[in-house]
Amino acid sequence: MPSKRSYVSPLREQAAARTRALILRHATELFAERGYGRVTVAGIAAAAGVASKTVFASVGSKGDILNRIVDQGVIASGYEQAMKDLLALRTPESVLEALAHGTRMGNEGQFAVHEAIRKALPVHESGEALWERATAAYRDALLTAAQHLHTLTPPPPYSVKETADLLWYWFGPTGWRTLVVDNGWSWDRAEDVLCRIAVAAFR
Repeated sequence: MPSKRSYVSPLREQAAARTRALILRHATELFAERGYGRVTVAGIAAAAGVASKTVFASVGSKGDILNRIVDQGVIASGYEQAMKDLLALRTPESVLEALAHGTRMGNEGQFAVHEAIRKALPVHESGEALWERATAAYRDALLTAAQHLHTLTPPPPYSVKETADLLWYWFGPTGWRTLVVDNGWSWDRAEDVLCRIAVAAFR
């Protein structure tokens, strides 16, 4: 007798995906507003309008939720396509303008995700590893941009590593947050000034 095949309902899968997305969205907002240490699974469930057991069944523990937020943030940043476009540019100025705008859009669009991760670092059991995982693709992208800049004329007056370090200093998440959150700059003003600084430094 043939074994029974399990039936998977597309509607049920869609509903489960919507529930996961709802839970993750509310968890991100709560982590960003209150800090990871002050948020409970029960609080996430209440914000999402579901039972705590639904949170555990759908996305797991609070640590699992944070890991999913990190992974989704990397995917949602769209850095892969942005880097393909950037590598087609043939002048240092256009590359730096693209970096300024691209990292601005990523940081602005993913602001709640970045805040959720940043506020989790002091209390997370593996805060350093979490930060490295959250920023690895970002750093790799800026290293690739630095390598590309060194193929153009004129190349930056620094080593490739120093160039990548400076790009991280200007266009990394801490730089954007310092200007926009800590000092109250607009995203437009921060993008314009950071781009001008980078262009002037690499001339």
